[in-house]
Amino acid sequence: MKRNLAILGGAGGIGRALTLRAKTEGWRVTVLDLPASLAAHTVPDEVASVEIDISDPASVTSAFKTLGPLDGFVNLAGFMSPHRALANTPLEVFDDVMTGNLRGAFLAAQAALPLLIQMRGAMVNVASGLGAHARPGFGPYAAAKAGMISLTKTLALEAAPHVRVNAVGPSAVDTAFLRGGEGRARNDTLPIDLNAMATATPLGRIATTDDVVGPILFLLGADSAFMTGQVLWINGGGYMP
Repeated sequence: MKRNLAILGGAGGIGRALTLRAKTEGWRVTVLDLPASLAAHTVPDEVASVEIDISDPASVTSAFKTLGPLDGFVNLAGFMSPHRALANTPLEVFDDVMTGNLRGAFLAAQAALPLLIQMRGAMVNVASGLGAHARPGFGPYAAAKAGMISLTKTLALEAAPHVRVNAVGPSAVDTAFLRGGEGRARNDTLPIDLNAMATATPLGRIATTDDVVGPILFLLGADSAFMTGQVLWINGGGYMP
């Protein structure tokens, strides 16, 4: 019998790779994303799609009401702000990043948990290495992802033993996300020198979507049945907490 998986932000680069891989491993996948993102990327056959705006609580509630019991839920939604020192960051930019990342993760978790409890399922939040390994210029995003990691650990305690809640913390992944995200009409180019980053990484390259998909599926599956409240760092050895 197929297991049911909902992927929030599933129309993005990692989400599309995760959808295809999950299908091959026997998951029935539903992708939730912004209308613009869903319109820009064709959803594969046998994959359902649901429009959602995680900045709008009513939209989150409405979207999750269309889903049945879930065996797995992955939150990939999020975006970066332009590279800027915190001292020069406007309040509206800070609030926007917090809403689209941390507040959205909170709303999505609240909506997904009752569906996961029915199946004793697993939740995976996609955080970031910046949530623990702070770098200058990424303050709002780093703070939001640090909050997501804390949210993950608290949810893991409160949802146990019925639902496992874990996270992955990737470094930069070679997708359109490096330009600020998909589906938001953003044109910001972040000052990331991918060649320099690859050279500074022990494994000699930056992450690909497949590097992130594998750990996510591991955390969703039976091989991680005794793991909850954990963060898997995916960075080629660039950060070792």
